[in-house]
Amino acid sequence: MPAPATEPTLEHVETWVFDLDNTLYPARFNLFDQVDRRIGQYIQELLAVGPEEARAVQKAYFRAHGTTLRGLMERHAIDPRGFLDFVHDIDYGAIPASAALHEALTMLPGRKLIFTNGSVGHAERVLDRLGVAAHFAGVFDIAAADYLPKPRREAYDALCRVHAVEPSRAALFEDIARNLEPAHAMGMATVWIRTDSPWAREGSDAPYVDHVADELDAWLTGLVARRSAAGLTGGRPPLA
Repeated sequence: MPAPATEPTLEHVETWVFDLDNTLYPARFNLFDQVDRRIGQYIQELLAVGPEEARAVQKAYFRAHGTTLRGLMERHAIDPRGFLDFVHDIDYGAIPASAALHEALTMLPGRKLIFTNGSVGHAERVLDRLGVAAHFAGVFDIAAADYLPKPRREAYDALCRVHAVEPSRAALFEDIARNLEPAHAMGMATVWIRTDSPWAREGSDAPYVDHVADELDAWLTGLVARRSAAGLTGGRPPLA
């Protein structure tokens, strides 16, 4: 993706939409690795197969259906609620509080939402660990999307309908580059959180990626500084 001529201020944005895993916190904390292993364990138990076959099924379903969950629902008619409870039974202690993210979100004006292929419960536990839960007006999870995952366009339409998001006044932050494509087509500004994962990088050089960040907290800190230098209004206190 060509570098922008100037660093953005995104002064038109009123609603900031954030993916959760490997976006709000850096992938190096390896929290999602725990979820990934739990998914494999679930498949082993469901299909009575070994770890290698379970891994192959897991990744095939992910690529074909957007999430492993959707593949299991369509091919094996599983209960999605039980699956989500099982795979999110993990140790959240890997995530430290982020004073930098808290400060940046405090100073960034506008509404903040979470848009995740995970569950509300998982998102709430992550936000609590990061110490930023009070900044977010809502969590739009996979259940709210009727279990249709990103990058299905229906999920983005549902997010905007439920939370009254005007796409042309919104920005989406994501570590999986291809999940930015529908948002860009709807008129949202898009920010890809850079990752070493080959499948998450797919599409990162496409025109639907407007901006690239190495880590969210640092990028938002720079954005807030640029907005302040441009004389744009500052942030508001976190939600009560």
